[in-house]
Amino acid sequence: MVNVPEIVPEELAQRLDRGEPLQVLDIRAPEKVSRARIAFGPSLDFHATPGSVMYRMPSLEPLGLDPGRPVAVVCGHGNSSQTATAFLRERGLEAYSVAGGMAAWETVHIARALSPTSRIQHLVQLDRLGKGALGYVLVSDGDAVIVDPGRHLQRVQAVLSELGATPVAVIDTHMHADYLSGARTAAAQWRIPYFVHPEDAVSPYDGTPGRLAWRPAREGDAIAFGRALLRVQHVPGHTLGSLALIADDTYALTGDFVFVQSVGRPDLGGQAASWALRLWQSLERARREWSGDLVILPAHYASESERRADRAIAGRFDAIQATNPALTIREEAAFLGWIEESLTTPPDAYRTIKLANLGLTELSPEDAEILESGPNLCAVG
Repeated sequence: MVNVPEIVPEELAQRLDRGEPLQVLDIRAPEKVSRARIAFGPSLDFHATPGSVMYRMPSLEPLGLDPGRPVAVVCGHGNSSQTATAFLRERGLEAYSVAGGMAAWETVHIARALSPTSRIQHLVQLDRLGKGALGYVLVSDGDAVIVDPGRHLQRVQAVLSELGATPVAVIDTHMHADYLSGARTAAAQWRIPYFVHPEDAVSPYDGTPGRLAWRPAREGDAIAFGRALLRVQHVPGHTLGSLALIADDTYALTGDFVFVQSVGRPDLGGQAASWALRLWQSLERARREWSGDLVILPAHYASESERRADRAIAGRFDAIQATNPALTIREEAAFLGWIEESLTTPPDAYRTIKLANLGLTELSPEDAEILESGPNLCAVG
């Protein structure tokens, strides 16, 4: 193996997050780049050329790289990128191989502290960059609730340790289809209850009960931790059991119900028309009952444009109502028509992932990596 300088994905993420003048060169095949690529940072300078093509170039000019700035070279698992990095360094570029490649990039999380409330001393958004997936850790008087964790629980554990917090509950706002939940593992590892809505504890495809230990989180319930409460609202549409969690009348953890720029697609259970109507009814309820200054904290995002100035994914409900295309539609028929026109074919992997999250099928770590590859496609549009 060629011995070249490397950059670990976590460092690459932090530097891109700060807007440092890094260039990223992806040397994978075009079809792999189209499925999943690094798309992060306020000033990302991304380039893609297959390694086999690059090696045949008479000069590096077609790559479009700035020779005065460092280049992070990424491949699938961090092997081919080492050869490409040596090739670029021999030609005078300051190149670094991304250790572990895209497989490692898709495990990277950035933790962002959000503003506390009177009863919640810490609220941390865990941003999984490769998936556009968001989990949360909320802490009140040392008690922690984890919401929508992915399978990589090490970062959750690191946040708990940093805050000196003890986990007391874990919640999935819905049964996820785009990534493997870490909630069941967290519940077993930390001996804490796992909450999910009863309608999401069964397969949406045939009604088979999930093989998992869970407690019901229903409309009107309150999940207590420290001095705080998470009030449960049932907002079906993306799934039949979709939940929104209202934290201290300040934040709404909306799962895949409401995003900053879209709403959760209603077709993943094969019942698009009926679930779209449920989604409309849930949105109407939110418009009636939620205050404009309630801060929406979703479980996913699709692009950098959904970030606030502090780089968190969040927005006031009044602003989202004014700018989110789905929420600007105020007539039922128009909304249902927009849903029908905007839906795309969901990935085949989503059914398998959802069944795995229900405990109805088992996946190896290798299968999990393959199935989770690429950004989420949970939003309409």
